[in-house]
Amino acid sequence: MSKLAVIAVGGNSLIVNEQHRAVQDQYAATVETCRHIADMLAIGWRVVLTHGNGPQVGFILRRSELARHELHEVPLDYCGADSQGAIGYMFQRAMRNEIEQRMRAGQWPEEIGSIHPVTLVTQTLVDADDPAFRNPSKPIGSFMDEATAQMRASKEGWNVIEDAGRGWRRVVPSPEPRQTIELDAITALIKDNFFVICSGGGGIPVVRDADGSLRGVEAVIDKDLAGAALASSLKADLFLISTAVERVAINFNKPNQRWIDKMTSAEASEYLKQGHFLKGSMAPKITAVLKFLEEAPTSQSIITDPSNITRALNGEAGTLIISG
Repeated sequence: MSKLAVIAVGGNSLIVNEQHRAVQDQYAATVETCRHIADMLAIGWRVVLTHGNGPQVGFILRRSELARHELHEVPLDYCGADSQGAIGYMFQRAMRNEIEQRMRAGQWPEEIGSIHPVTLVTQTLVDADDPAFRNPSKPIGSFMDEATAQMRASKEGWNVIEDAGRGWRRVVPSPEPRQTIELDAITALIKDNFFVICSGGGGIPVVRDADGSLRGVEAVIDKDLAGAALASSLKADLFLISTAVERVAINFNKPNQRWIDKMTSAEASEYLKQGHFLKGSMAPKITAVLKFLEEAPTSQSIITDPSNITRALNGEAGTLIISG
């Protein structure tokens, strides 16, 4: 079997800037990303794609808030499911078009054969006793003034915080991913030559009740941590995080900034402890990579931007992280 890669694409990467965040703009960004991932497929890699959904869930929540005088609001776990389907549809359509265009132009290797993109709405099991449920910390949804935030907190039981001087926001738990519920289905699809899009936004967080049934919860799972857990479960050869920068840097945006071509997990861990990687930026990605390499020490991880994926595989771009 050819090598397997799990690629995690950020939800923000589909929104180039504030002037280009409409669905059509997001699809254009998806087309560009799929062009580079198709290069991987064409040289024999099997690929499972995960993606972020933070901005998209924010849009759904905002629409729900604006229409609350007329329609029921959408629970957070359903927002995750909605965004998984919509973003998955974009990747699914863009990748199918890319592969078929290459086939028609005679630019697709015959030995690779037809690869079928498919989206799987995915649930991720979390522990109902995870400490995150006692300390909600992940901001979601729109900014509010303090009076509105306190009213929603009192009336609807929200946890709210003042967010860096920009206004007040709701915060929800961000528990650790424990298990991908649809793992068997993903594995079967990979074996049947499908390009699988799954675990969007880290997966829809669910817990098991006392009777064993699954129940969705109001929480957000870090998509890179969920991607790392999925890559470990699938025994992937490569966990690749596609982000906004070509390489990882230490002393980022400082006069002594230095780009890193390659580092060991021990070096990455030390840089993380020294504060080189910021929370909400590179720190979650490095943390996810370290978890993956701890579970899969013979595998590798790469952090790079979409346009440099192929070059990163050839050692010409990106940051390669190995166990050691």
